Parts: sequence; C-alpha cells; structure tokens
Amino acid sequence: MSLGNSLLNAVERAGNRLPDPVTIFFILIGVVMMASLGLSMLGLSVEHPVTGETIEVVNLLTGAQLQNLLVNMPAVLTGFAPLGMVLVVMIGAGVAEKTGLLAAGMRGMVSGVSNMLLTPTLVFAGVMGNLAVDSGYIVMVPLGAVVFAAVGRHPVAGLAAVFAGVSAGFSANLVVTSLEPLLFGITQTAARSIETGWTLNNLGNYYFTIALTPVLVVVGTLVNNYIVEPRLGTWERPADFAEPEDSGTLSPNERKGLAWAGISILVMIALILVMTVPSNGILRGADGGLGPFFRSIVGILMIVFLVAGGLYGVAVGTVKSDRDLVQLGTKSMADMGGYIILAFAMAHFIALFGASEIDTVIAISGAEGLQALNLPAPMLIIGMVLLVAVLNLFMGSASAKWALLAPIFVPMLMLLGISPEGSTLAYRMGDQATNIITPLMPYLPLVLVFAQRYVPEFGLGSLIATMLPYSIAILVTSILMMAVWFILGLPLGPGGAEFFYELPAGASG
Repeated sequence: MSLGNSLLNAVERAGNRLPDPVTIFFILIGVVMMASLGLSMLGLSVEHPVTGETIEVVNLLTGAQLQNLLVNMPAVLTGFAPLGMVLVVMIGAGVAEKTGLLAAGMRGMVSGVSNMLLTPTLVFAGVMGNLAVDSGYIVMVPLGAVVFAAVGRHPVAGLAAVFAGVSAGFSANLVVTSLEPLLFGITQTAARSIETGWTLNNLGNYYFTIALTPVLVVVGTLVNNYIVEPRLGTWERPADFAEPEDSGTLSPNERKGLAWAGISILVMIALILVMTVPSNGILRGADGGLGPFFRSIVGILMIVFLVAGGLYGVAVGTVKSDRDLVQLGTKSMADMGGYIILAFAMAHFIALFGASEIDTVIAISGAEGLQALNLPAPMLIIGMVLLVAVLNLFMGSASAKWALLAPIFVPMLMLLGISPEGSTLAYRMGDQATNIITPLMPYLPLVLVFAQRYVPEFGLGSLIATMLPYSIAILVTSILMMAVWFILGLPLGPGGAEFFYELPAGASG
C-alpha cells in the first residue's frame, strides 16, 4: 500500500470515528459558544481594515444572546438558503428520479461515450455546471453517481468527479459567471484606497479562468482514475438499491418517455428564451439585466424536472394519475428528511460562528500576520493563496472573506507591483481549492447523503478522504498556473488586465 493511500485511509478512519455529522455540528456549536466566552473575557479584538471599527469577539452565553438564539431558531433554519434551494429543486428532481427518467437518460447518454472519456466529460460538466451556482451541487453531483453506476463503475467516484468540478473548480469556466462582478465589486473598493480612479473589469480574470478549465479537467480526470477510483474499489450494489441493474439498451417505452421528456425540455427552453432574450422580457430586471433570470434558476429547474419526469412516467407507466405524481414527490421529500435535520444543526452553527465574530477575527488576524512577514511579491501571492485555502476551512462565504481580506491584500500588493486583478485571482485560487473538504461548505452534508444512497456506511471521513486528493491537486495546479502567468507576463483578461501593476504618479501609498 502506498504512503498516499495509507494517509488517506488514516484520514478516513479518523473521520468515520467521529459522531454523526448532526452531532458534530451540535458539538461545534458548544465549542463556539464556550470559545466566545473565553475569548471575549480576554478582550480579543481586531481593527476592521475598511471602517477602522474595533471588532471584538462576542460572548454568546449572555442572556441577550441566548434569548436571540431561542427566539430566532425557526428563522435561522428557514433563512438557511441552501435548504430552500435543495428542497425546491428536489421536488422536481425527485420525481424525475423516481419515475426512472434520470437513470434512463444517463444510460442513454453514456451509451455513446467511451469509458475513457466518461470521467473528463463529468469533470467538465461539473466545471460548467457551476454556472448554475448552488443548483450545480443539487443536480449535477448526484447525476455523476448515476452515470458511473450505469456503466458498472463506482458511483461515488462519479459523484466525486462532478463535485470536484462544481466546487473546487468554481473559479474556472469558459464563460463569465456571476462570481465575477461579485468579487470585482469588492476589489474596486479596496483598490481605490491606492488609485481613486481604478475601475473594475468584470473580465479581469477571464483569460486565466478559460485556460484553467481544460487544465482542471485533466487534473480531475487523473486524480479520479488513478487515485480515487482505485482506492474505492469495486462497488457492491446494496440489496435494496432502487435503480435497475440493467444498464443495457433502452426499452421502446423508455425511448418514448425520453422523447416526450426531451420535447418538453425543448419547449421550456423556448419559453425561457422568450422571457429572457427581449429587453423587456419577464425574466429581465428594470435595468434590462438578467439578474431575475439567474435568481430564477432553482425554480426553473424544479419545473423542468417535474414536467419532464411526469411525462416520462406517463410513457413508461410509473405515473398513471396525478396522485402517483404527488406520491413520487412525497417520497423524494421523505428521502431529504435526514438533510433537513442536518441543515438545522449546520445553519445554527454557521449563524452562531458569525455572530461571535470569531471568523472575522481569524480572517483579519491571518491577513495581517502574512502582511507582517514582508515577503517578496511572488512569495506573498503564494502565501495569500495558502492562507485563503486555510481560512476557507473556518469561513465559508467567498464574498464575506474577500470583503475582509481585499482591503488588506489589494492595496498592499498594488504597492508591490501586483494588480488588483492579480490579487483577486490569488484569492480565488486559494478559496476554490478547499471548498470540497471544509465542513462549512453548506452542500458537503448533501453530497454525503447522495453518496450514502450507494454506500450506506459511507461516512464524513470517507467523503473527506475521497475529496482530499482533488483539493491538493487543484491547489498545486492553480499555484503552478499562476506562476506561469506571472513569469511570462501573460494577460489575465481583456481590457488591459495584467498581473503587474504600475503605481500612477500622484497615487497614495
């Protein structure tokens, strides 16, 4: 057994000895509350890099904070954004699964794809699937498992390949995503402390993210085929597994059902185009932008899956009346019961961790510590990537972390000759790499639920050990690609977006 496998097995054993994930989050809630008491008594505080406000750790065990916890329990759960999105999409996706549409569709799809190209196809689909933001986790990740199961490969390996693409590759894509204006808006505010006229360029990392896409597909494929899948071994289908073992040719009714479902999807795509292409379309905002469309993706996916799944069910006989459709939806919601309980614990941990301000203190202190080292610009960039990768284990939100770190790193790197686009890129590379192993990633428990459909004993340690090779490989690859861009002076994006920056005459600093 190789050293790498031994280490992964140790991670898996240690992780699986931990209590149930729900219990873990309740334990973490207790740890945070006790830590908030101790740190607040010590008077731990930091200065906010933008406002200059002193941020102190908040004691969560005061009467006011405990009252707030009890009063807001329902609101914390219902306000947990991933829960609502998961349940809405799963109404439709669950019906599509229970009628057999997803299994038949995947069998039909993989019949034309060689086994050699299956993994890169899934990783690429995952990377491109992050266009749908959170919906990529809910829809794309379980489909990866279905595809691998359909051809007799380990379904968890297929799930992991897509999960790595969607989450660890969220800063790679062939098109511009909603992440660009979100992060660069924060970058602009930070950059103007040095150059008051600096204007954001939402395409400031576009050339790099395009180039990163095929690289991550290759890296994800190699990790999957040579590390993850061999380590998982042969999949033993559970005795009560619901999906059919036959992954061969489709029956006439299945073909008819797929045709009906396909036609319905085309019709709905046409309707979506009618609502988005015209400047006054229903899914356009008052300014003509497509913001309402992007915010509607979850609801659209639910309707698409529900209609297509229902029509497929009618064709193959799994849906004979409206009652059958409702029962299938009810069963899919029942399958999500464990996730709802987990979401309750996770939502409260994240809310309390944020309310304690411990996450903010960690982020600002870490950034200031790195700044104090006075490293050369290239080393500072690598240090920034590694720091962000570690901070991501404690503070999940990409925009929240950048709002805290940008006012420190962007001006500092500008004074060292690194552009705001370059510092934004460094942040993104560190943030994306550890998404798939941080307990604060809201969809990590959902991915665990998906994996347990195929391997019931698959624990949190198993999931982290499975995803760790992707995380390390993507982190190393991202740093190496940044080094190439830095050394060769390649443009990061159109519109003059370069890695290097020249301080304008008369600029502050």
